[in-house]
Amino acid sequence: MLEKFQPTPPDPILGLGQLFKADPRDNKIDLGVGVFKDAAGNTPIMSAVKKAEVILHDSQTTKTYKGLAGDEAFRDEMRKLVLGDAVAADRVATLQTPGGTGALRQLYEAIKKVNGDATLWLSDPTWPSHVAMGKAMGMNIRTYRYFDQATSMVNFDAMMEDIKGIQPQDVLMLHGCCHNPTGANLNADQWSVITDLLLQKNAIPFIDIAYQGFGDGLDEDAANLRAMAARVPEMLIAASCSKNFGLYRDRVGCAMAICDSAEKHDVVSRNLAVLNRMNYSFAPDHGAALVAIILGDEVLNAEWQRELTEMRDTMLTIRQELADALRLKCNTDRFDFIAEHRGMFSRLGLTKEEVDRLRDEHGMYVVGDSRINIAGLSGGRVEPFATAVAAVLGG
Repeated sequence: MLEKFQPTPPDPILGLGQLFKADPRDNKIDLGVGVFKDAAGNTPIMSAVKKAEVILHDSQTTKTYKGLAGDEAFRDEMRKLVLGDAVAADRVATLQTPGGTGALRQLYEAIKKVNGDATLWLSDPTWPSHVAMGKAMGMNIRTYRYFDQATSMVNFDAMMEDIKGIQPQDVLMLHGCCHNPTGANLNADQWSVITDLLLQKNAIPFIDIAYQGFGDGLDEDAANLRAMAARVPEMLIAASCSKNFGLYRDRVGCAMAICDSAEKHDVVSRNLAVLNRMNYSFAPDHGAALVAIILGDEVLNAEWQRELTEMRDTMLTIRQELADALRLKCNTDRFDFIAEHRGMFSRLGLTKEEVDRLRDEHGMYVVGDSRINIAGLSGGRVEPFATAVAAVLGG
């Protein structure tokens, strides 16, 4: 049986990381994998997380199973973090999942269960797993134009032209903030126009919010999602704690389904819990318990928000410094958009050949589509990277 497996191509981002590790050069810079890095190039554990772990260690008396839907305190705190008071709590069914990826998977499963003929509309480009997971599950996938290569901003007219073809009960996925891989985000007016269309077409919004707090602030990054949620009868949401809590390896996520009435909440909740049973039964609890402790404790919550603000400010500073350095060294304003983008990523608009030269000639490891992890340039790495880009573009 197993001999029927065929060789698979290496993951482009993880493969890039392996090449980076094997590179003996001291001046190499890794801008691939999307993890926050401090000035020393490390991905630290947040102090609020460490303190929560002590509390959990001292207070936890059992490792028995939680409910199928996961830790209720965690799920309630995540609902408040993402949605605020935009939607009544009794309309929101929640499910604890292994990371934001697990939330996406379970919500994909929910779509297939209730409407297997629905088309899932995804931005072009988007996070590759959005497409790969959907195709592997046999979902109907369509893409809509999103990113203007010429301006490095959202091509909203093209997007609206494409999604006008959306059908009733189709599902439109949007990035809640900090679009991956481009860093280019829709503005509030554009979200409102999209909401109008979804209401007109009787289609369902599906929001992937993996970077809340990495753009302009916790509430600011969720503002457009909340405004849409307050207007639509139903919405699906996949939320992740990997980035904003630094809980990458602990796999902490939450799936949410906004129902059109409180009466449907219990039925939807039970069906989501069954999806957990059919997949992995119980989501891992450790990281979720830490999030619940932090969000539920006034002092720890404040400490966590201070740390998150420092991380966000670091990336915003790097964005401005990189835009300025590239303007000076390349004698062009083509990279000014970097300062306008938000979140961990931006796509530079370099060719594959130029990306290869950055790696081979200068030790700058960039994903093939020229997406860079902005946080990878902390600690004085902006200047050498800008110099390398200028060298590649100049010759």
